[in-house]
Amino acid sequence: MKHAFVFPGQGSQFPGMGKTLYENSAFAKKLFEQANDILGFRISDVMFTGSEDELKKTRVTQPAIFLHSVIAFKGIENSKPDMVAGHSLGEFSALVAGGVLSFEDALKLVAVRAGAMQHLCETNPSAMAVILGLEDEKVEAICVEVQQETGEVVVPANYNCPGQLVISGTTKAVDVACVQLKAAGAKRAMLLPVHGAFHSPLMASAREELKDAIEKTTFYNPVCSVYQNVAARAVVAKDEIKRNLIDQLTGAVRWTQSVQAMITDGASQFTEIGPGKVLQGLILKIQKDVQVNGVN
Repeated sequence: MKHAFVFPGQGSQFPGMGKTLYENSAFAKKLFEQANDILGFRISDVMFTGSEDELKKTRVTQPAIFLHSVIAFKGIENSKPDMVAGHSLGEFSALVAGGVLSFEDALKLVAVRAGAMQHLCETNPSAMAVILGLEDEKVEAICVEVQQETGEVVVPANYNCPGQLVISGTTKAVDVACVQLKAAGAKRAMLLPVHGAFHSPLMASAREELKDAIEKTTFYNPVCSVYQNVAARAVVAKDEIKRNLIDQLTGAVRWTQSVQAMITDGASQFTEIGPGKVLQGLILKIQKDVQVNGVN
């Protein structure tokens, strides 16, 4: 029996997030204040008293979720996971928990990532949509067909759980794909409230910006197995972890496959650390007889 710690990504934010941690722990307060200094603005104020719309801005959302998750992790006594994984942005939290990145370095990388992604959303609007009730293979095939028809990008972006796959691409291609996926039997094909094609080739310029920052950052070999989004298997070498982290921005989040790999490798208990319960629900849809709980 192995214990896996998993960390959520963008979409788990909520007004007031992290406030209880700040008020109840001097150590947490210290890290929040350190983060305010590193980021150059008081993200703690936005997290604790900001509106839902303010929190939705990518440059705020990503460091906010990272902060909440990592501070919650550091507050767990004797926190020694056998394996870690994070969904998209959550991979940075997982790398701190796995001893690969320091808190400070990871936060700086998250800030670069968030800024680059928000810039792309503003200068080159694109789209994502969640597809429910269709086999992954069917979604993949229709994405290929739509790309050939339109000459524009649409690809599978997030393999969340069986029957739930997010696609990403240009607004036109995503719209066309949604129509065809509904015709093919999808229960729902619903646009998400984002303006960027995350985890698609359209993130190439943000990937290069993040790559430059990653190449200048010190990585360490992990203290436990890290299951990365693009590899969907255990990774234990820092150089491979670094390459996978760079590729993640334009590659798919293979969450279903990652959880299946952790279970195959002995995971029977999953603890989601950070805001929300999204990953707990997805894990139970992937494998209903594992133990799940949360720390936030």
